[in-house]
Amino acid sequence: MTDAPDLTNRRPLKTRGAAWAGRLAAAIAGKGIAADAISGLGLAFAVLGAALLAASGGVEGGWRSACLVLGATCVQLRLACNLLDGMVAVEHGRSSPYGPIWNELPDRVADVLFLAGAGYGAMSAGFSGGPALGWICAALAMLTAYVRELGRGLGFPADFSGPMAKPHRMAALTATCAIAAFEPLWRGRGEVLAVGLAVIAVGTLVTVVRRTGALAARLAGRR
Repeated sequence: MTDAPDLTNRRPLKTRGAAWAGRLAAAIAGKGIAADAISGLGLAFAVLGAALLAASGGVEGGWRSACLVLGATCVQLRLACNLLDGMVAVEHGRSSPYGPIWNELPDRVADVLFLAGAGYGAMSAGFSGGPALGWICAALAMLTAYVRELGRGLGFPADFSGPMAKPHRMAALTATCAIAAFEPLWRGRGEVLAVGLAVIAVGTLVTVVRRTGALAARLAGRR
């Protein structure tokens, strides 16, 4: 027996209405694949992608570019899994009692892995603060989720606002990796990753502040 998924904690995504997503979700569900298995696959892509991003800091030239491109690909494959697991669970009734765990916990782990991995990749420029910057981004990403879940725990709708919610962070990281892959052309070695992570850190901090302010306003409205 499976529990009905919690639709109040479902992130609004335009891609969910795309024809390709609907067809792919239907095909996956038709094969009898559970939503939790898709979530697990997304986590596997996160582990692989983080390893590739971190490894990019220790290689040069074409190898570095390959690590960055493949790492960025893993970011997008993880997001695809995040999209499809929800569609398979909700639209095709393949949810399980453990769905809420698989829906949230792998996301938090994946965020930490990708952002920290990119921080280690930035070390190739001789920028010793790369890992620290990556971990700062990871901590802030966790905070955005914490504030959202805190609001839900207090009885309010989930707040998915940005400017650096999960899809925005991953889009920024993907773009950063794509640009960084061309660094060998101008003999760059990690500067792009460092700048990209700094942008993500600032944007995520703004997101935490914004969500906290919105939650405070909601609480004040209860009085």
